[in-house]
Amino acid sequence: MPFTVTPTAIPEVLVLEPRVFGDARGFFYESFNARDFAQATGLQVEFVQDNHSKSARGVLRGLHYQIEHAQGKLVRVVQGEVFDVTVDLRRSSSTFGQWQGVHLSADNHKQLWVPPGFAHGFVVLSESAEFLYKTTDYWYAEHERSLLWNDPAVGINWPIDFEPQLATKDAAAKTLAQADLYE
Repeated sequence: MPFTVTPTAIPEVLVLEPRVFGDARGFFYESFNARDFAQATGLQVEFVQDNHSKSARGVLRGLHYQIEHAQGKLVRVVQGEVFDVTVDLRRSSSTFGQWQGVHLSADNHKQLWVPPGFAHGFVVLSESAEFLYKTTDYWYAEHERSLLWNDPAVGINWPIDFEPQLATKDAAAKTLAQADLYE
């Protein structure tokens, strides 16, 4: 298998660690292979959109989700380091309202599978970071929502000692009690 899969405390959220081949010239790894992904995770997903963002240190993007057209995401960092967070927004789930955080970096090559039904976001810990997302559905502005990054009811322990830079929509995000949720 070209990567190992480790479930997090929220079993549907998975950390994927590729086998990296490196020498004095640099490194190589296969970042995605549909057959191997399905075999290792048991998931049959079709990715329809790839996104690439670059952010400066202290930028917090999220916590984003789409209430209709829920997106599964396979995310990774190709430059820099982030603390990546998922929050379960499925009311019927035994892990509803719980969060999971993982350090993703260009150095550790880890990827994170964010299932549909979860809010997702990250804060940049390095001077800058480039972040890649593969998504299972398209982006629809009218269905996009944001969960408040510092909602005390969720209690995310962000590893920062500064006030993050937020987009206007993220600063105005709703708390878990106010948010549109999944069944």
